[in-house]
Amino acid sequence: MVKILLGTTKGAFILDGGAGRSGWAVSGPHCDGWCINHAIGDPETGTIWAGGGGAFTGAGVWRSQDGGASWTLSRLTRGDMDDWAENDPDTAAFFGITGAPLPFDKDFQQIWSLNHAHGRLHAGTKPAQLLASTDGGATFEKVEGLTDHPSAESWQGGAAGLVLHTIVTHPGDPQKAWVGISAAGVFATEDGGATWERRNRLSNAEACEGHSHPAAPANGETGHCVHNMMRAPGGGDLLYQQNHHGVWRSPDGGRSWDDITPGLPSTFGFPIRVHPRDPHTLWTLPLNGDSQGRFPPDAACAIWRSRDGGESWQAMREGLPQQNVFFTVLRQAMAGDAQDPAGIYFGTNSGSVFASTDEGDTWGEIARHLPTILSVETLEA
Repeated sequence: MVKILLGTTKGAFILDGGAGRSGWAVSGPHCDGWCINHAIGDPETGTIWAGGGGAFTGAGVWRSQDGGASWTLSRLTRGDMDDWAENDPDTAAFFGITGAPLPFDKDFQQIWSLNHAHGRLHAGTKPAQLLASTDGGATFEKVEGLTDHPSAESWQGGAAGLVLHTIVTHPGDPQKAWVGISAAGVFATEDGGATWERRNRLSNAEACEGHSHPAAPANGETGHCVHNMMRAPGGGDLLYQQNHHGVWRSPDGGRSWDDITPGLPSTFGFPIRVHPRDPHTLWTLPLNGDSQGRFPPDAACAIWRSRDGGESWQAMREGLPQQNVFFTVLRQAMAGDAQDPAGIYFGTNSGSVFASTDEGDTWGEIARHLPTILSVETLEA
């Protein structure tokens, strides 16, 4: 059974496709209509977490243990409504604000990313910090090793601000993890978060010099505005990332990166997805450029698939709209399942969800008219 978890600007939504991945039923909005940047689930327990917030509400993580029927909120930072409530008892009563201190005061405005592995729930924030919870999201602590990284003072925000948007863990080694920060790059730990190494080095710096774009490779490193990153299945540390300026592959856990953009119609895009069993099959959705509208090239939607680790690419268009397509697909808005054949799903900022149950060969629209979709993940039982 496959469920699709959606984070949107007006709450979390759940699409249930049952055992056949068809007849998708929509439930939501959940989480009191909060802006939800990322929603994930634990297949072992069925627990769902949804992280988000904003300037008005502050940041928080919602948790459901009954498939989305009910939710518990762990508020983490203050928002504007707390300031209002301090001076107005009626406002405090309306929002249910007791005046109790929140654990991180005003340190950050939003939760941007979530990851659950090895009994820990990690959360990435805006501005960029990493939090960890060992009690299922009820309480969190900062991962100080990343917060105090020597380069932290030089981190620069991208168009959406300084966000920690991607958290990647190693399924067999709880000491290993990677995060993506826009626009500070890729960071990796091999000691459970105590220390972090910045990993953006190019494998062939000479071939990547000469670009004029500020997010392009320079000084022997990839552009630091990483958009999304995934670890490939298997025993090694093969990583793929969609960057602000290209698609990249690292065979060594981010210590060096190879440019695998040639064959794609543009260097710009947000999401990337890797096959659950084949480390050489991946999908991405190129957009025409950051200053050209950020929609599919020629206003015709295509998912581009590689079966050889990015050495070559094929446009997959069957069932996708091919005229007047001006939507954007954001960095966390593509997901996959582990079925055979693997399913691929993506959501648009125009509120549609598209699905393929044959690894991208054909597509269909399974939901529409939803709020702006910020993230897509799957939960399989």
